[in-house]
Amino acid sequence: MELWPAIDLRGGRCVRLRQGDYDRETVFDADPVEVARRFVGAGARRLHVVDLDGAKAGGPIQADLVARIVAAAGVPCQIGGGIRSLETAARYVSLGVERLVVGSVAVEQPDLLVSLARTLPGRIVLGLDARDGRVAVRGWLETSALTVTDLVRRHADLPLAAVVATDIATDGMLTGPNLPALRELIAACPFPVVASGGISNAEDLRAVARAGAEGCIVGRALYDGCLDLAAALEAAGER
Repeated sequence: MELWPAIDLRGGRCVRLRQGDYDRETVFDADPVEVARRFVGAGARRLHVVDLDGAKAGGPIQADLVARIVAAAGVPCQIGGGIRSLETAARYVSLGVERLVVGSVAVEQPDLLVSLARTLPGRIVLGLDARDGRVAVRGWLETSALTVTDLVRRHADLPLAAVVATDIATDGMLTGPNLPALRELIAACPFPVVASGGISNAEDLRAVARAGAEGCIVGRALYDGCLDLAAALEAAGER
Protein backbone atom coordinates (compact mmCIF):
# COMPACT_ATOMS: atom_id res chain seq x y z
CA MET A 1 0.00 0.00 0.00
CA GLU A 2 1.29 3.47 -0.87
CA LEU A 3 1.87 5.79 2.09
CA TRP A 4 1.14 9.50 1.55
CA PRO A 5 2.41 11.78 4.36
CA ALA A 6 0.22 14.88 4.41
CA ILE A 7 1.26 18.53 4.40
CA ASP A 8 -1.71 20.85 4.89
CA LEU A 9 -1.02 24.51 4.17
CA ARG A 10 -2.75 27.52 5.70
CA GLY A 11 -1.31 30.99 5.84
CA GLY A 12 2.05 29.68 4.65
CA ARG A 13 2.39 27.25 7.56
CA CYS A 14 2.01 23.51 8.04
CA VAL A 15 -1.19 22.87 9.99
CA ARG A 16 -3.78 20.21 10.78
CA LEU A 17 -7.49 20.72 11.27
CA ARG A 18 -9.83 18.60 13.35
CA GLN A 19 -12.78 17.26 11.31
CA GLY A 20 -12.09 19.89 8.66
CA ASP A 21 -12.96 22.74 11.05
CA TYR A 22 -10.96 25.88 10.25
CA ASP A 23 -11.52 27.09 13.83
CA ARG A 24 -9.83 23.94 15.22
CA GLU A 25 -6.39 24.38 13.75
CA THR A 26 -3.05 23.24 15.13
CA VAL A 27 0.10 24.77 13.67
CA PHE A 28 2.88 22.18 13.51
CA ASP A 29 5.60 23.98 11.59
CA ALA A 30 6.23 27.42 10.15
CA ASP A 31 8.28 25.98 7.28
CA PRO A 32 6.34 23.44 5.14
CA VAL A 33 9.28 23.14 2.74
CA GLU A 34 11.47 21.83 5.56
CA VAL A 35 8.68 19.45 6.60
CA ALA A 36 8.70 18.03 3.06
CA ARG A 37 12.48 17.60 3.19
CA ARG A 38 12.24 15.80 6.54
CA PHE A 39 9.58 13.39 5.28
CA VAL A 40 11.55 12.53 2.17
CA GLY A 41 14.78 12.26 4.12
CA ALA A 42 13.08 9.75 6.42
CA GLY A 43 12.00 7.60 3.48
CA ALA A 44 8.73 9.00 2.13
CA ARG A 45 8.32 8.17 -1.56
CA ARG A 46 5.48 10.63 -2.23
CA LEU A 47 3.63 13.53 -0.55
CA HIS A 48 0.02 14.67 -0.29
CA VAL A 49 -0.25 18.48 -0.12
CA VAL A 50 -3.43 20.47 0.49
CA ASP A 51 -3.90 24.22 0.05
CA LEU A 52 -6.55 24.79 2.73
CA ASP A 53 -6.79 28.49 1.86
CA GLY A 54 -7.32 27.54 -1.78
CA ALA A 55 -10.01 25.01 -0.90
CA LYS A 56 -11.93 27.69 0.95
CA ALA A 57 -11.40 30.46 -1.61
CA GLY A 58 -11.77 28.37 -4.77
CA GLY A 59 -8.38 29.17 -6.27
CA PRO A 60 -4.66 28.34 -5.95
CA ILE A 61 -3.85 30.67 -3.06
CA GLN A 62 -0.52 29.04 -2.13
CA ALA A 63 0.74 27.90 -5.53
CA ASP A 64 4.15 29.53 -5.01
CA LEU A 65 4.65 27.63 -1.75
CA VAL A 66 3.47 24.42 -3.41
CA ALA A 67 6.07 24.96 -6.14
CA ARG A 68 8.82 25.26 -3.50
CA ILE A 69 7.63 22.10 -1.75
CA VAL A 70 7.55 20.11 -4.98
CA ALA A 71 11.02 21.30 -5.96
CA ALA A 72 12.50 20.55 -2.54
CA ALA A 73 10.82 17.14 -2.17
CA GLY A 74 12.00 15.59 -5.42
CA VAL A 75 9.33 12.86 -5.15
CA PRO A 76 5.85 12.64 -6.73
CA CYS A 77 3.41 15.04 -5.08
CA GLN A 78 -0.35 15.23 -5.36
CA ILE A 79 -2.01 18.57 -4.66
CA GLY A 80 -5.55 19.37 -3.58
CA GLY A 81 -7.41 22.52 -2.69
CA GLY A 82 -8.81 25.16 -5.02
CA ILE A 83 -8.28 23.34 -8.34
CA ARG A 84 -11.40 24.52 -10.16
CA SER A 85 -10.20 25.37 -13.66
CA LEU A 86 -8.12 23.95 -16.50
CA GLU A 87 -5.78 26.92 -16.09
CA THR A 88 -5.07 26.08 -12.45
CA ALA A 89 -4.52 22.42 -13.30
CA ALA A 90 -2.12 23.32 -16.11
CA ARG A 91 -0.22 25.68 -13.82
CA TYR A 92 0.30 22.98 -11.21
CA VAL A 93 1.42 20.47 -13.84
CA SER A 94 3.94 23.03 -15.12
CA LEU A 95 5.28 23.29 -11.56
CA GLY A 96 5.99 19.57 -11.51
CA VAL A 97 2.94 18.32 -9.61
CA GLU A 98 2.27 14.66 -10.40
CA ARG A 99 -1.43 14.36 -9.49
CA LEU A 100 -4.26 16.84 -8.87
CA VAL A 101 -7.03 16.18 -6.37
CA VAL A 102 -10.38 17.72 -7.25
CA GLY A 103 -13.54 17.46 -5.17
CA SER A 104 -15.92 20.42 -5.39
CA VAL A 105 -15.64 20.46 -9.19
CA ALA A 106 -17.01 16.92 -9.41
CA VAL A 107 -20.22 18.02 -7.69
CA GLU A 108 -20.64 21.59 -8.90
CA GLN A 109 -19.03 21.46 -12.37
CA PRO A 110 -19.10 17.84 -13.57
CA ASP A 111 -18.37 18.87 -17.16
CA LEU A 112 -15.15 20.50 -15.97
CA LEU A 113 -14.12 17.28 -14.23
CA VAL A 114 -14.64 15.45 -17.53
CA SER A 115 -12.44 18.02 -19.31
CA LEU A 116 -9.74 17.81 -16.66
CA ALA A 117 -9.67 14.01 -16.69
CA ARG A 118 -9.55 13.78 -20.48
CA THR A 119 -6.99 16.56 -20.87
CA LEU A 120 -4.77 15.09 -18.15
CA PRO A 121 -5.48 11.32 -18.21
CA GLY A 122 -4.08 9.45 -15.24
CA ARG A 123 -3.28 12.63 -13.33
CA ILE A 124 -6.66 13.64 -11.87
CA VAL A 125 -7.68 12.22 -8.50
CA LEU A 126 -11.32 12.42 -7.41
CA GLY A 127 -11.53 13.73 -3.86
CA LEU A 128 -14.45 12.17 -2.00
CA ASP A 129 -14.77 14.01 1.30
CA ALA A 130 -17.66 12.40 3.16
CA ARG A 131 -19.77 13.67 6.01
CA ASP A 132 -22.34 11.02 7.07
CA GLY A 133 -21.97 9.43 3.64
CA ARG A 134 -22.63 12.68 1.75
CA VAL A 135 -20.02 14.53 -0.27
CA ALA A 136 -18.74 17.77 1.27
CA VAL A 137 -17.50 20.62 -0.94
CA ARG A 138 -15.78 24.03 -0.75
CA GLY A 139 -13.19 23.09 1.84
CA TRP A 140 -15.76 20.94 3.67
CA LEU A 141 -17.81 24.04 4.48
CA GLU A 142 -20.88 22.73 2.61
CA THR A 143 -22.44 19.29 2.21
CA SER A 144 -24.07 18.20 -1.05
CA ALA A 145 -27.01 15.83 -1.53
CA LEU A 146 -24.81 13.33 -3.38
CA THR A 147 -23.54 10.18 -1.72
CA VAL A 148 -19.98 9.03 -2.19
CA THR A 149 -21.02 5.98 -4.22
CA ASP A 150 -23.34 8.14 -6.38
CA LEU A 151 -20.42 10.35 -7.32
CA VAL A 152 -18.10 7.45 -8.10
CA ARG A 153 -20.66 5.77 -10.35
CA ARG A 154 -21.37 9.05 -12.15
CA HIS A 155 -17.72 9.32 -13.23
CA ALA A 156 -16.81 5.64 -13.57
CA ASP A 157 -15.85 5.98 -17.25
CA LEU A 158 -13.23 8.72 -16.76
CA PRO A 159 -9.45 8.04 -16.91
CA LEU A 160 -8.90 9.01 -13.27
CA ALA A 161 -5.71 8.13 -11.42
CA ALA A 162 -7.43 7.28 -8.14
CA VAL A 163 -10.00 8.28 -5.57
CA VAL A 164 -9.03 9.87 -2.25
CA ALA A 165 -11.69 8.98 0.32
CA THR A 166 -11.67 11.17 3.42
CA ASP A 167 -13.99 10.50 6.34
CA ILE A 168 -14.49 13.97 7.84
CA ALA A 169 -15.74 12.69 11.20
CA THR A 170 -12.43 10.90 11.85
CA ASP A 171 -10.05 13.30 10.07
CA GLY A 172 -7.46 14.69 12.48
CA MET A 173 -9.06 12.91 15.44
CA LEU A 174 -6.69 9.90 15.85
CA THR A 175 -9.70 7.68 16.55
CA GLY A 176 -9.11 5.07 13.85
CA PRO A 177 -10.38 4.88 10.27
CA ASN A 178 -14.01 4.31 9.27
CA LEU A 179 -13.40 0.82 7.92
CA PRO A 180 -17.03 -0.13 7.09
CA ALA A 181 -17.43 2.97 4.89
CA LEU A 182 -14.03 2.34 3.31
CA ARG A 183 -14.88 -1.27 2.45
CA GLU A 184 -18.21 -0.21 0.97
CA LEU A 185 -16.52 2.37 -1.26
CA ILE A 186 -13.78 -0.02 -2.39
CA ALA A 187 -16.41 -2.58 -3.37
CA ALA A 188 -18.25 0.01 -5.50
CA CYS A 189 -15.26 1.88 -6.92
CA PRO A 190 -13.59 1.07 -10.27
CA PHE A 191 -10.54 3.18 -9.34
CA PRO A 192 -7.70 2.68 -6.83
CA VAL A 193 -8.81 4.03 -3.44
CA VAL A 194 -6.55 6.09 -1.18
CA ALA A 195 -7.93 6.25 2.36
CA SER A 196 -7.69 9.30 4.59
CA GLY A 197 -8.84 10.10 8.11
CA GLY A 198 -8.40 8.72 11.60
CA ILE A 199 -5.05 6.94 11.32
CA SER A 200 -3.43 6.84 14.76
CA ASN A 201 -1.02 3.90 14.72
CA ALA A 202 0.56 1.16 12.64
CA GLU A 203 -2.32 -1.25 13.19
CA ASP A 204 -4.74 1.28 11.68
CA LEU A 205 -2.57 1.30 8.57
CA ARG A 206 -2.51 -2.48 8.41
CA ALA A 207 -6.31 -2.54 8.77
CA VAL A 208 -6.69 -0.08 5.89
CA ALA A 209 -4.39 -2.25 3.75
CA ARG A 210 -6.43 -5.36 4.60
CA ALA A 211 -9.60 -3.51 3.59
CA GLY A 212 -8.17 -3.24 0.08
CA ALA A 213 -7.03 0.38 -0.13
CA GLU A 214 -4.14 0.98 -2.51
CA GLY A 215 -2.92 3.99 -0.56
CA CYS A 216 -3.34 5.81 2.74
CA ILE A 217 -2.80 9.44 3.73
CA VAL A 218 -1.40 10.05 7.21
CA GLY A 219 -1.21 13.46 8.85
CA ARG A 220 -1.75 14.26 12.52
CA ALA A 221 -0.38 10.92 13.78
CA LEU A 222 3.00 11.74 12.22
CA TYR A 223 3.03 15.27 13.63
CA ASP A 224 1.81 14.36 17.12
CA GLY A 225 4.37 11.59 17.45
CA CYS A 226 1.81 8.79 17.74
CA LEU A 227 3.38 7.17 14.69
CA ASP A 228 6.85 7.62 13.26
CA LEU A 229 7.39 7.50 9.54
CA ALA A 230 9.58 4.39 9.64
CA ALA A 231 6.83 2.42 11.42
CA ALA A 232 4.23 3.80 9.04
CA LEU A 233 6.23 2.76 5.98
CA GLU A 234 6.73 -0.71 7.43
CA ALA A 235 3.02 -1.11 8.22
CA ALA A 236 2.11 -0.02 4.70
CA GLY A 237 4.55 -2.54 3.26
CA GLU A 238 6.91 0.05 1.79
CA ARG A 239 9.90 -0.77 3.99
